[in-house]
Amino acid sequence: MAIEVGDKAPDFELRDNHGATVRLSDFRGEKNVVLLFYPFAFTGVCTGELCALRDQLPRFQNDDVQLLAVSNDSVPTLRVYAEQEGFDYPLLSDFWPHGETSRAYGVFAEDKGCAVRGTFIIDKDGVVRWTVVNGLPDARDLNEYIKALDSL
Repeated sequence: MAIEVGDKAPDFELRDNHGATVRLSDFRGEKNVVLLFYPFAFTGVCTGELCALRDQLPRFQNDDVQLLAVSNDSVPTLRVYAEQEGFDYPLLSDFWPHGETSRAYGVFAEDKGCAVRGTFIIDKDGVVRWTVVNGLPDARDLNEYIKALDSL
């Protein structure tokens, strides 16, 4: 079951596409976080969603907001993916222990071995303020993220 609005967001420690350690708690008191889980790098719907975020990045990564995109891919895979697509935001690897963070948020599909499309907007206090979870083939609507961020 996915984390719900009003829940305290589970902290995590994951490596980004450059190998740096990123913790959700690093942003507590500093920035709201858009935490986006996606199934796999280099796939059509995922690339479309992440490129749309890239193209509107100032809305999702600025002095008040940090975008964190999480998949179950390895760090080297994410490094190549980010370079190829020009992503200037952190792609986090939930590769090992495989899916641990995705499971903590209730978005890991055991039968597929990957996260479904879950998005969580977490406020500066670490509380989930908005969420949406879509199935593997269903892209999310970025305009909904913008509305949710504007309401914080």
